[in-house]
Amino acid sequence: MEPNRTVGPSYPDRHAELVKRCQQGERRAQYELYQQYVKAMYNVCLRILNHEAEAEDVLQEAFMDAFSHINSFRGQSTFGAWLKQIVVHRAINHLRSRRLELVDIESHRLGEDDGLDYADTEPYDEDNTLLEVERVRKAMQQLPEGYRVVLSLYLFEGYDHEEIGNVLKISETTSRTQYLRGKKRLLELL
Repeated sequence: MEPNRTVGPSYPDRHAELVKRCQQGERRAQYELYQQYVKAMYNVCLRILNHEAEAEDVLQEAFMDAFSHINSFRGQSTFGAWLKQIVVHRAINHLRSRRLELVDIESHRLGEDDGLDYADTEPYDEDNTLLEVERVRKAMQQLPEGYRVVLSLYLFEGYDHEEIGNVLKISETTSRTQYLRGKKRLLELL
């Protein structure tokens, strides 16, 4: 092994210099890093919490956590991925404090046919994409919390069902069921 090589994966991070300055306690760097990520992380919070004021509060707490623990960031992922993990965990914990109620899978019949898959029947129409995104966003806001959270983590944040189960402290089967039921309900709303 070469003497200057590090063990484990290392990811190039376009904000590495800002992170280094933050680790040295530079407030200006914290502000710049905050500005780089605030919109994207707010959207993550909003998708999970479905409440603007709560999303803003959780976002601020997540940034405070990130900056107070910035010295534990080792560059094994990008700063954005590390921050997103903090944001998602903060949002989930906030939901728990609101007593997140997931739909009980025992009250539903498993294996039920979800019907026609609309994704396969609709041609792609570039002109209406923005209108459709807004329609989906509004429909997502109408979903019960459990469905919305699982759908958001799976579809938007890229979590798999095992990770969702760990974060929400539910079984992988419950996560899959919440996803399927949420997807079905979303299609009904659309």
